[in-house]
Amino acid sequence: MYKGKTVCVVVPAYNEERLIRTVIETMLDFVDKIVVVDDKSQDQTAEVVRGYADRSKGRIILIQHDANQGVGGAIVSGYKWARDNKMDATAVMAGDAQMDPADLSNLLDLVVTDLTDYAKGNRLFTGNAWRIIPKVRYLGNSYLSLLTKIASGYWHIADSQTGYTVINLKALETLDLDGIYKRYGMPNDLLVKLNVYNFRVRDIAVRPVYNIGEISRLKVRKIVITLSWLLLKDFLYRLKEKYIIRDFHPLVFFYAFGCFFGLATVLLFVRLFYYWFAIGRIHPINALAAMFSFMSAAQFILFAMWFDMEYNKHLK
Repeated sequence: MYKGKTVCVVVPAYNEERLIRTVIETMLDFVDKIVVVDDKSQDQTAEVVRGYADRSKGRIILIQHDANQGVGGAIVSGYKWARDNKMDATAVMAGDAQMDPADLSNLLDLVVTDLTDYAKGNRLFTGNAWRIIPKVRYLGNSYLSLLTKIASGYWHIADSQTGYTVINLKALETLDLDGIYKRYGMPNDLLVKLNVYNFRVRDIAVRPVYNIGEISRLKVRKIVITLSWLLLKDFLYRLKEKYIIRDFHPLVFFYAFGCFFGLATVLLFVRLFYYWFAIGRIHPINALAAMFSFMSAAQFILFAMWFDMEYNKHLK
């Protein structure tokens, strides 16, 4: 137990027979349950974990998937176990040993003292992330973090792709776990769902860990495209659920007018350049209309974002 609260750590694992030993052996003593979810590994991950589980006197739980569900699906399976067994705080630590156990206490402190409902690591606070994290992944993370701010309404968070998190029991019992995205974008999708229910989210600095023998299976370009589409759908879902169905806020009109003028801006500038190349000159009224549309789109969207920030600032 940690400060009188039961603690569970979910460890999603896929082909981690080499590094899963490190995760288990360095787990802190106050962790009550270690739930390792083997996501249909093709190596000996399950056998390695089973060996530790047999000697752990019930502390280590092994869950095996019949089919690969992705890292999000593995985390959800662990979350369901923690929810059903009434664990007060549930952390997630990857099976590739990229999460420093020394940071776990800081994440737990925010949740067990009820300062927040969901604490997430932020590798960018240290200032060393640019030198440690591979550059392509760093830039992809920064881009997705910006989109996640807009989609989720948690404007104060960053490093959206970190999987080092702690969530409380109330949030697990409230969320529809089966409805959470099952692949790599699970942390982004989860933030959107947490915002719909007005759960508090906080960032805490964690140490970035790389070059310890982990094998990255991510194709950054594909992930960025896939998650951009996911976050657009999540953004529209949150607007509908939070600002139309559950409550009402005029920011939906600001976003709607912003999109309308944004589309008009594209069409007007296409028309503008067509006339420029076709007849060699631009009529002043055409240029004025395009600029007016652009300025209107920018103002409506920026005001909508500001309203959203104000509405959600109490969720820090």
